[in-house]
Order: sequence, then structure tokens, then C-alpha cells
Amino acid sequence: MTRYARTFAALLAPVVGKPVEEVLSGIGKPPKPELGHFAYACFPLAKERKTAPPKIAAEIAEAVAASMDGGGALRDVKAVGPYVNVFVDGRTAAREILPDALTRGADFGCSQQGGGAAVPVDFSSPNIAKPFGIHHLRSTVIGHALVRMLAAAGYRPIGINHIGDWGTQFGQLLAIWEMEGDEERLRSEGIHYLLELYVDFNKRLEDQPELRDVARERFRRLESGDAECRRLWSLFREASLAEFNRVYALLGIAFDDTKGESFYEDLMAPVLEELAAKDLLRESEDATLVELGDEDLGTALVKKRDGSTLYLTRDLAAADYRWRTYHFDRALYVVGGAQSLHFAQMKRVLELLGREWHERVIHTPFGMMRFTDRKMSTRKGDIIYLEEVLERAVELARETIEAGTRDKDRGLPDDLDTCAHRIGVGAVVFNDLKNRRVRDVTFNWDDVLNFEGETGPYLQYTAARIASMGDKLGRPITAQVDFATLDGPGETQLLLAIDGLEAALLRGVEASEPSYVADQLLEIAQRFSTLYARRDWKVISADDGLSDARMLLATATRQALLNGLGWLGIEVPDRM
Repeated sequence: MTRYARTFAALLAPVVGKPVEEVLSGIGKPPKPELGHFAYACFPLAKERKTAPPKIAAEIAEAVAASMDGGGALRDVKAVGPYVNVFVDGRTAAREILPDALTRGADFGCSQQGGGAAVPVDFSSPNIAKPFGIHHLRSTVIGHALVRMLAAAGYRPIGINHIGDWGTQFGQLLAIWEMEGDEERLRSEGIHYLLELYVDFNKRLEDQPELRDVARERFRRLESGDAECRRLWSLFREASLAEFNRVYALLGIAFDDTKGESFYEDLMAPVLEELAAKDLLRESEDATLVELGDEDLGTALVKKRDGSTLYLTRDLAAADYRWRTYHFDRALYVVGGAQSLHFAQMKRVLELLGREWHERVIHTPFGMMRFTDRKMSTRKGDIIYLEEVLERAVELARETIEAGTRDKDRGLPDDLDTCAHRIGVGAVVFNDLKNRRVRDVTFNWDDVLNFEGETGPYLQYTAARIASMGDKLGRPITAQVDFATLDGPGETQLLLAIDGLEAALLRGVEASEPSYVADQLLEIAQRFSTLYARRDWKVISADDGLSDARMLLATATRQALLNGLGWLGIEVPDRM
């Protein structure tokens, strides 16, 4: 919704006898723009009043029309069946929106709603000793987008990379290392050598199940502080972080706080002691657990029989640490949907511990990433490296740019490498973020790098094309234009799409859903492209006044695209 939906709600509220926010929730868009720009559904009122919806709509439309002074942004209130519809005055919208976009620039669409409240966002969080695969992409780009969106909405996000550097899998690596570890190969091959060892261990495990006990013992020694185990673990960790940081650099992602699970090693004992003091621990044959009092949640394991800790133990300690450190408004955990039970158990244990803030802990799940229907398993060594996907995307973007310049008989851009990188990486990121978070995503090259349709390159190209128009105009853009020239239905729809950017941001922040911003950006670009494709609508013409007005509208379009894409972590090339 835009500012004008709220204006409409304010006019409706006293007529229908409802609070503005409640009325606003009942406002939507008519199916056809010729019916109006906003529509209020009268079905709930009809149920309350036991009167036909069209009759109520007619009464409301008449009362609202009588209350309007005629000089505002809204006009032509009318009943359309069970709806009360209204039109926005195009010249008023242009006069209010365009100077705002031009003046605020990079702040256009932003909000101070968050009031500086802290919101830790736990995202990406790969396990060391395993290369960054395509399956890590979703947590990484969704979390990064949420951090940037929260900042744009006035919150104080803290991007946290909770590295998986503790657990039984390191016992497995230590066990196989004793058999065939080679430090020279580790130095030269890094994380890929560790993956080879991990896969080899699991192959051996098929014929030597006793290796599982060996791995548990090695992890127990690691937790107990064995010097050699700690030394090797540090080597594994350093090699892994070097790989991760290279991929993060390709994506343009940085974190405010990078801590491994190992950081909480000394903080787990107090949590276990408190659980024991509150008589919440129970001993089973294989583990120490917490009875959660909910059959859907089962029991929460916090310690294995051999005394080694589990993910849940470390997450409880981390949650306490983050509360003490940030006193967060809410804490987001951008982790796959398969871990929903884990986080439900974690919140329940926090509740049993008396943590009044336990409801502020929010699992932000997402669906799976599928790559041309190929199943991936790190355990078997079948993994598609994210770095390779990004590099291939950049390569294909370069080929597309080179082909386009040949077709149009013009030279390559001076910043070809930067341009190709932004398009390729942006294409991969947007392909993920345009989807609803909880849905599975299928990765298809033909879709990802398309310069038309619902893709990142399409949005980037629209923004870059507008920049070229500004160069062609050859004079500064100002808000001193005749806004009456922007009163057409196509222009008004574009203006309302631009004005809806802030609402899309706030809705996306509330639902932790970057796709809401992506949807709005696509609407903005499509509205502009529809205008631009008209034979009777040229941005730059012999009429200087008309050119200035349309260039101002185009510039606001570009600013909205730049800002929204920036919130999603996508850079836009200056030229394409």
C-alpha cells in the first residue's frame, strides 16, 4: 500500500466506525486500473450489519465523497458492487512523490520504524571442513537481505555468522586424519582436501562401523582440551574460513559478528547446571535430556552419554549470550525448514528456564535449493560449489554483454569485469530472493540470466537504461516541472508503484520476507517498461518541458530500483 491507501483509510474510518489500521487492512487493488487505484471490501461490514455488501458500499461511497474537499490527492469515490473504489489524482501524486524521491535519494523508501532496536540475524553459518555449496546460498542471501532491509527500516541489525566448528563431525575428521592426514596437502588444497577426508571416512564407515565410536572418542578428546586435537582443529578451521571469506567477497557480504559454536564452549556448563538446578534434566540410556511436556516436541537432548554436547546445548548458550549482549527486539535464525523442530525445542527449553524473552527468538525457515533436479550429498562428495556457480554466472553475463555490444555495433564498457560481476552475481541472488522464502527454489541458467521477465538482470538493465537517458538529456534533473504532464493513467500507476516501495519494505521486515521487496521492484520496472514501449511516450523529445517531467519520473524509477536492489544485496552497473 502507498501513502494514498492510508489517506483513503483515514477518510473511510469515521464513516465505517473502525480504526484506521483496521480499515487499512481491508484495502486492496481493483482487478483493473480503470475501476480505481484502491478498493475497500465491504463484506465484513455486511456480515456485521446483516445488509447486502453493494448497498453498504453505495452508502459509504456517498458519505466519503461528501467529506472530500476536492483539492486532495483522492478523487472519484464510487461504489463498484461490494467495493468502495477511489482514484488517485496523477498530478498530485507526481507533485508529492517525485520531489521526495529526488531529494531523499538513497534514503527514499526507507523508514525509522525500528527506532534503533537491535535484531541479531543468524545466517549462512556453514560447517567448517566442508566447501561452500549451492545449498548454502539460500540462508546466506536471505539473511543478508534481511539485515539490509532491517537497517533500511530503522532497526539495528547484527549480522551473525554462527560457524559450525564444533561437534561429532570433527571427531570424524580427527579419526581419518590419524589414518591418512597430510598437513602439506591441507596447506595447498585447503577445504577441498578436508572434504575428501570426510567423504573417505564415511565410505570406510560402511564396512567399519566401529569407526563411529572412534570418532566420538576423538571429539570427546577435543572437548576435553587435548592439545594435538585442538591444534589440528585450528588448522581445519583456518583453512575453512579462508574458503568462506573468498565466497563472501564474491557476494559482497560481510558480518558484524563471526563466532563459531566453539566460542560457547565455556558457556554451556552454566546452562546445563541451571537445567539441573531446576530439576529439568533426565537421564536416559544414551543421553541427558529435557522433558518438554509436549508430545509434538518430544524430548530435547542436551548431552550425549559420553558427556559431549549437542547443537541444542550450544544454541541455548548462544541465545543467552545474545540476549545479554544485545537485549534484542527479536532474534532471527535463518535456517532451513528441516530444523523447525530443533528451534521449537530450543524455545521451549528457554521458556522452561524462565527466559521471558523466549518468544522473541524466531526461526526464519526456508525451502530447499534444487539444481537441475540433481540431488546433492556432502557425505558422498557430490556437491555443487557455490563459488563455481557464481563464477559461471559472471562468465555467462560477460558473454551476454559481449554479444549485445556486437549486435549493436558498439564497444565494450570500460568496466566490463565489474559489470559482468554485478550482473552475474545479482542474477543468482535475485533468482533466490524473488521466491517466497518457504518455497523450494529450482536453479535454471536460462531463467536466471534472462534480461527479460522476472529476473535480476531485467531490473538492473531497466535502471542502467534510465541512467543512459539522463546522459542523453545532458542537463541536471530538477523537480521544477509541469506535473500536469504526468497525469496519464500509465504514469499514475508507475507513481503508485514507486510510492509503494516503503510499504513493501516494512511488510517484508515484518514477515522476514525479501520477496515482497522483489515483487515491488518488478512492478515498478514493469510499469516503466509498459510506458517506455508506447510509441507515443518518449522520455526525451523536442518538447523540453515534457522531457524534463518524464526524465524526473524515470529518475525516480531508477532511484527506487537502486534502493530496493541495494536492500536485497544486489549492485547495479552504471551501464549495460
